[in-house]
Parts: sequence; C-alpha cells; structure tokens
Amino acid sequence: MDLKDHIRGVPDFPKPGILFYDISTLLAHKDAWQEAITRLSDLIGPHRPDMLAGIESRGFLVAAPLALQLGCGFLMIRKAGKLPGETVSHTYELEYGNDTMEVQADAVTAGQRIVVLDDLLATGGTMAASIGLLRKLGADVVAAASLIELTFLNGRDAIDVPFDALLAYDD
Repeated sequence: MDLKDHIRGVPDFPKPGILFYDISTLLAHKDAWQEAITRLSDLIGPHRPDMLAGIESRGFLVAAPLALQLGCGFLMIRKAGKLPGETVSHTYELEYGNDTMEVQADAVTAGQRIVVLDDLLATGGTMAASIGLLRKLGADVVAAASLIELTFLNGRDAIDVPFDALLAYDD
C-alpha cells in the first residue's frame, strides 16, 4: 500500500506558499492507518522503548496508538501551560521567535528509554527541543520518528539521535 495516496496536500495553508501535508485523510482510512501504525511499529520496536513521547498535538495521534501496539507507555510533550501539576519546560528558538514545550515533572524516570514521535519533521527545531526537554528529566532518548519527513528542509541535521520516517517528500 502506498501511504502517500492517503496524505492530502493542501496548498497555501496556513499561509501562502506553504504546502500542508494533511494526515487527517490517512487517519480516516482504517486500512491505511493500520498499515502506518504497523510500519512504525516495525521501525520503532527494535529501539526497545519504555515509553513513547508524542509532540503536541498531531504527534499524540501517532505515539498513543503505537505505544499501545508496542506495549509501552506514552507521554505528552505540550506547549506551555497545558499540563496539570508540576512541569519541566524547555524554551527554544524558532525562525520567528521563541516557543516553550513542557512535560510533567514525574513523566519520566531517569534512564528510561524514550522514542520521540511527531506527525511531520520539517526543520527539526521542535523535535530537537523535545529531545532536550526529555534529557533534562534524565531520559535516555534512543530515537525519534515521524510519519512524514520534508527532506528538503534538512530537519535530520538538528537531531542527534537515530531518526526514521515512513514517508519522505523532497519538495
């Protein structure tokens, strides 16, 4: 099955000149979605994660069912102010300013093997920040992955762990 057949390209979203890769059409197709989770499981399983970390918000859609299939835990990496209880934050620079990501302070036990997931890897800034945030808590971030990689943006260069993507777009 060619999973690209189930990804919708939306031109000029969220602003002119941007082609948005919409995964909602993949999620809506039960066979394609199951195939995507199975293929991700094959990629992530060999890393033997204790937990999968999903990046807000579409990363949750990828990481949660995959964690269930792999029999490991799931944690959410969220924008500042979205999680209850004590949190640990990490602020990072974007091309247009700063952003802050948070996790709950007790979400990770030191040394836990974590794989970070998102729906799409573009420049790698959010993925790299998420890896740094988990390391603040003592996690052993062993890999990262996404459904889609925009290879022309060289996001892998920002990540210092093994990275896998199911689908790559070169332009």
